[in-house]
Amino acid sequence: MEYLIICSLWIAYCAFHSFLISIKFTNIVSRVLKNYYAFYRLFYIIISLVLLIPLIQYSDSLSGKILVEYSSPWSAVRIVLMYGSLLLFFWAFFFDYDALSFFGIRQIMNFGKTSVVNASDTIKKKGLLGIIRHPMYLALIVYLWTQTFQLKDILINTILTAYVIIGTYLEERKLVLEFGDAYVKYQHEVPMLIPFIKPKTA
Repeated sequence: MEYLIICSLWIAYCAFHSFLISIKFTNIVSRVLKNYYAFYRLFYIIISLVLLIPLIQYSDSLSGKILVEYSSPWSAVRIVLMYGSLLLFFWAFFFDYDALSFFGIRQIMNFGKTSVVNASDTIKKKGLLGIIRHPMYLALIVYLWTQTFQLKDILINTILTAYVIIGTYLEERKLVLEFGDAYVKYQHEVPMLIPFIKPKTA
């Protein structure tokens, strides 16, 4: 029963998290808030953390039988993958993405300002983004599966992996709407989640 509860809670969190950033909902919020929509990203980050922290604490409070044990050489492989995924995540976050925009700070800094930006000029194709379109999502998936020990870990990681993959496709749709043909061209040049493979072309 406790596994059913924890799976339901994580699925509900993922669904709500996705709903808050969905195209339809954000379009409605943007129309309602108008210029004050600049504050929505920060609200989104805060509410996501407020809900996530107790969920993680509850998940950690459940104990179960260890199903996966990492002995040599797999323990070394796990450590390499774990720290490698963390390095990939934070490298992408600080060097390939705009951290201020991620947290909504830049949007607030630009509150009330008007500017015209050429969409094709805002797509970064250097660094990790020249190898894979979503390096942080790949890093998150790898990290999740280096933390698998108990049944609850397998269930939660399966849910989160599915959510990341589905969320990536949904985000791709938003990026195409935002950047148009420039992003479609980028899709044909760089793979989405698996580096060094040929992207699918139209």
